[in-house]
Amino acid sequence: MGKTVFVFSGQGAQYPGMGKTLYENSPAAKAVFDMAESIRPGTIRQCFEGTKEELSVTINTQPCVFTADLAAAAAVQEKGIRPDFVAGFSLGEIAALAFAGMLSYEDAFRLVCRRAEVMDKAANENKGAMAAVMKLTPEKVEQICSEFEKAYPVNYNSPAQTVVAAAEDEIDGLCARVKEEKGKAVKLAVSGAFHSPFMSSAADALAEYLEGVELKDPEIPVYSNVTAQPYEGDYKALVAAQVKSPVKWQKTVENLAQQGADSFIEVGVGKTLTGLIRKIDSELKAVNIETKEGLDALE
Repeated sequence: MGKTVFVFSGQGAQYPGMGKTLYENSPAAKAVFDMAESIRPGTIRQCFEGTKEELSVTINTQPCVFTADLAAAAAVQEKGIRPDFVAGFSLGEIAALAFAGMLSYEDAFRLVCRRAEVMDKAANENKGAMAAVMKLTPEKVEQICSEFEKAYPVNYNSPAQTVVAAAEDEIDGLCARVKEEKGKAVKLAVSGAFHSPFMSSAADALAEYLEGVELKDPEIPVYSNVTAQPYEGDYKALVAAQVKSPVKWQKTVENLAQQGADSFIEVGVGKTLTGLIRKIDSELKAVNIETKEGLDALE
């Protein structure tokens, strides 16, 4: 029998109204939203009624997406579905850590709020930009990035999609090089060059913050963005390093499939990971759960 993975979505998929129908219909989801609201008043209003612009500000995006992700996972678990593994994309990894019992929900939410602050600060101090590159192999994207002083592959999403980060004055040149190589580059509407050396100061600040936070051994294996392997060793170092390290999503999904995982449930906001998983391996089953309708459709 195949194994099930909960995958937690990341920043970028947010939208006004996210999580509302789960809040209204799942006691477990409501409890997650109420927890977040008790620590950061206004979180529920931002999720359900916030404008697209308000939700796109990093210090709002991360707490709101985290809450919607964790609420969806709680609602799915409430239906009796328990995963064999968990993984999250970027921000989603913090929700995965909480769901796996490595952090209390409260500590994880506070960590996300701090993570958003330090990443926003680093983005303002170290100006950078990001672009999604399609139709080229990861190896070709790496080669193109090496031609620039400050350009890095940062999200290995699928065999034909790699996201890059670069200095603001290099991103247009990089996109032009992609086009020369018969690829396609789309600049992303983000506030910084995440998962790159541009975030080094954020990683340092996060490491300092984590000194006062307890991380327990996981109750469910959590796959790390940094290693594409289950969390082991220095947990705090992995959490801090994640913000300045590439997200090895394709390798994570491939490694999970090798462990017998064949059913992926994307919990939280949007369908981005569901789409990527299908592109990585068309034989894997992937669904997303972010509404009451999706929850009801689960077998």
